[in-house]
Amino acid sequence: MKLQRIKSIDIFRGICMVWMISTHLIDWWLRTEYYWLHSITVMIFDPFGASGFLFVSGISITLSYRNKLRKVRTDENFTLNTVRNNYLIRALIIFIIALIYNSFIALSLMDPSWIWTWFVLLTAAISLFISWPLLKTSRLLRIFIGCSFWIVSPFIISILLPYEGTLSLNGVLFHILYSGIGLAPLLVFFPFFLFGTVIGDTLFDVYLVNPSEAGLRKTFGYKYLGPTIGTGIFLIIFGVLYEYPNFLRRESFSWVFYSLGIDVVFISILLSLEIFEILKTKKSYKLFFYYSYYSLTIFLAHNILFFLFLEQLDTTNIWFFALATFVFTTIILRVIYKKWRESASLKVQIGKLGSGITKKIERRSKKKFHEKDPS
Repeated sequence: MKLQRIKSIDIFRGICMVWMISTHLIDWWLRTEYYWLHSITVMIFDPFGASGFLFVSGISITLSYRNKLRKVRTDENFTLNTVRNNYLIRALIIFIIALIYNSFIALSLMDPSWIWTWFVLLTAAISLFISWPLLKTSRLLRIFIGCSFWIVSPFIISILLPYEGTLSLNGVLFHILYSGIGLAPLLVFFPFFLFGTVIGDTLFDVYLVNPSEAGLRKTFGYKYLGPTIGTGIFLIIFGVLYEYPNFLRRESFSWVFYSLGIDVVFISILLSLEIFEILKTKKSYKLFFYYSYYSLTIFLAHNILFFLFLEQLDTTNIWFFALATFVFTTIILRVIYKKWRESASLKVQIGKLGSGITKKIERRSKKKFHEKDPS
């Protein structure tokens, strides 16, 4: 049995996309003297930015991975090599797209060093590569590895930061690990993806233990909701108290724990609303579904809005124009979905391309095998 699409994941990813676009519009369109508004909104909503997007991506990729492992046991033409090749090829395609995206940024700034910058696409691609061997490990080990990344990162950055922009070995290492430090550097943001895989594994088990509606609610309540809500609240409290009041600043150590706690609690609330049917997702989630379904397409395409009101708006009219932009964008996405569906989704097309390349690789492997061993 294949696990059905969990609408809460689409809602969460859609919210992350809406926020990422919002923070870019505020950053691009506000006049310089009002930039404090951008700083405040980022501090409040940043857990739903790159960290939330990577977190929910970890959940989604794990559910897909576990579904494919079940298919391996039921379809003799679908092997573990198929799963591995498809996964890694998709990661490679995203990596290439990330480098192309970064190259356009580098060209616009006339600075080739920006080709390797930790925009969220590059972080997502590298996270996929690193996570592949870890998906087979225990959840406790993944939690330990994620926490280890966060523990060692402040020490590494304190050593390398003085060499930023230099041509020394430490300067090169700083660029590799922390280029675009205000964005989503790997050592800080990869754990969000990894912790997402832990949540994804747990959810998969919950949905498959007892797929009936009543059984799912019972299992979800004691096997998922209690532990995750408790853990999320603990992380929020720890993050707030550890470096109060700096827990809202991304550069602080406590921010990562606070943000992860927000993400864990929020996805748990969404799942509860869906599973207990408090929120009628069939009717009410379409808005965020569009932003989730076309997430990669939107991320790349929304950059054309950069020049629309570049540094022209104040703290009052920014909200009107931002809201109008989202209304217009949502209408366009709705039309695109009705007319072209997956044809306009880069994410879906990457999946199809990855599957197509995987099949070609396997056909060639089988052909070579038969040529070597005709019997």
